[in-house]
Amino acid sequence: MTLQKLRIGLVCPYGWDTPGGVQNHVRDLAEYLIAKGHYVSVLAPVIDEAAIPDYVVSAGKPISIPYNGAVARVLFGPIAFSRVRHWISDGNFDLLHLHEPAIPSISLLACWAAEGPLVGTFHAAAKRQKAIFAIGPILEPVIEKLTARIAVSEAARETLTEHLETDAVVVPNGIYADLYRDGQVRPEWSGNTLGFIGRYEEPRKGLSVLLEALPIIARFAPDVRVLVAGPGDSKDVEDQIDPQLRHRFEFLGRISEKEKADFLSSIALYIAPNTGGESFGIILAEALAGGAAVVASDIPAFDSLLGSGEYGTLFQSENPQELAKVVIDLLRDADKRKSFSQRGKVYAQRFDWDVVAEDIFSIYEMALVGGKGVTLSSENRAWNRFLGREGK
Repeated sequence: MTLQKLRIGLVCPYGWDTPGGVQNHVRDLAEYLIAKGHYVSVLAPVIDEAAIPDYVVSAGKPISIPYNGAVARVLFGPIAFSRVRHWISDGNFDLLHLHEPAIPSISLLACWAAEGPLVGTFHAAAKRQKAIFAIGPILEPVIEKLTARIAVSEAARETLTEHLETDAVVVPNGIYADLYRDGQVRPEWSGNTLGFIGRYEEPRKGLSVLLEALPIIARFAPDVRVLVAGPGDSKDVEDQIDPQLRHRFEFLGRISEKEKADFLSSIALYIAPNTGGESFGIILAEALAGGAAVVASDIPAFDSLLGSGEYGTLFQSENPQELAKVVIDLLRDADKRKSFSQRGKVYAQRFDWDVVAEDIFSIYEMALVGGKGVTLSSENRAWNRFLGREGK
């Protein structure tokens, strides 16, 4: 990294306490930048302020809204706007990096409130959303304020182009590839095991597709087991499982990053049956780095990440019969699983933070050219923008 030491403000739009890809990305980026000697402050909605790291500043408690097939915990409104302005004023930042500035949360507020070098990262890949339509008239001038725009995948870039008629540089989400590469094989998670990680109560994560496929899989692989990790109420899922197959399921709850690395190094197959709403699929990159053979639905983001099947096996989304066939074939073919595992480990290195951060640093350098740091917009101008009245 050749950048001078900077004061960088990162804004996370979603509740910091809630597990999610954007939160994890912001956390990892912040900690990577701090390790490189930069000053970093992260502004985020927070429920439990006692549990946040020193570099996180709470903007207040989030509220829940439906967004992109899930529930997003965001923060918006005049009180949040005031807190955003105070954070910007106190931070003396060289640059702000705003994540998801096109949704109604604090990244959008920060973009309204600030002037100067502003980088925006767009994570979502989705059809047109009511939330975006609701604030559509005020999004265009906000997006124009951004000095540079990043999309985490081609799917996210296409969503940005469709919704807001603008473009972005594609820089993927980062992972600590070595952490997953060095995972330890645990006997209790080994054998003919299928792994799933995610908020399994969310329909778009596709666990129901795996549940439907399991009776077919179990017929041809009598010793198959399914290991499910992540937040949620397992009882609701257990009620959907054939009583004769419940003993094949184990719900692990939330697991640590180290446990996740061991999990991905131990299972025979990682199953990603998601039905949509994904722009990248960071768990697939982690699974590849951990040496798991990946089976994923053929949604655009997964097809892209897996090289159209070169680094993992794809099945038709929401088709449990095809999922079952793919899983049975791979469980019977250890050599094929090993081949996917070896190729995946090498391929996953391109998502390592040492690689991804260099691309982000290059964009920071571009954004900083001629810049004099981040300042506040005038009170009237910011509020006019907030109310959609600028130019009136």
